[in-house]
Amino acid sequence: MHEMSLAGGILSLVEDAARRERFVRVTRLRLEAGALAGVEVRALRFALESMVPGTVLEHARIDIDEPPATAWCLQCDGTVHIASRLDACPGCSGSRLQPTGGTELRVIEMMVEDA
Repeated sequence: MHEMSLAGGILSLVEDAARRERFVRVTRLRLEAGALAGVEVRALRFALESMVPGTVLEHARIDIDEPPATAWCLQCDGTVHIASRLDACPGCSGSRLQPTGGTELRVIEMMVEDA
């Protein structure tokens, strides 16, 4: 389950920010895990929740947005929504799609408390 290492990386990023920016607690963490990011959101949430006791994320509200995947169709020259990298273009049934969105795993927002 690579979500455990992803959660560890997120926690590390947040704790580094806490040291650098001198805050003591995160009250809300908002993440984005796109449909093509290769992340099982429930597993990521479970991994994060299992790691947060004793950290700046303890008791934080963790929201994970799941934006849909988009791609550029090279055949019909348009942006389309897809569910998987293997999908055909819903407009022209072409198979030459370049993903343009929904591939990200990133921290969108942190609400924090100072000392």
